[in-house]
Amino acid sequence: QVQLVESGGGLVQAGESLGLSCEASGRFFKINVMGWYRQAPGKQRELVANITSGCTTDYTDSVKGRFTVSRDNDKNTVYLQMNSLKPEDTAVYYCNVEAITSFGRGTYWGQGTQVTVSS
Repeated sequence: QVQLVESGGGLVQAGESLGLSCEASGRFFKINVMGWYRQAPGKQRELVANITSGCTTDYTDSVKGRFTVSRDNDKNTVYLQMNSLKPEDTAVYYCNVEAITSFGRGTYWGQGTQVTVSS
């Protein structure tokens, strides 16, 4: 199994920056894709950004140029640096990883961390 622990959420004003981190632990052979999703009240959960084991990244259009996803494979940790935050970025942010365990390939979720951007 894989456990994900997120940190770094909080309350900021529009235009400010915030960083999130998510560390994976447990019994796994390899972590493939690591990424971040978010869910705002009344909306579906959406992909924000992800990064492959080869460090190929993908972003949703609304965060391109403002957010940066990165990973440290030695620490099994994925990061999300969020700059120029907007009120519409307010959501619960969830870490997501695809990992290979003794049970095969699986997808795992963090507990979520609240990001609130005030105008």
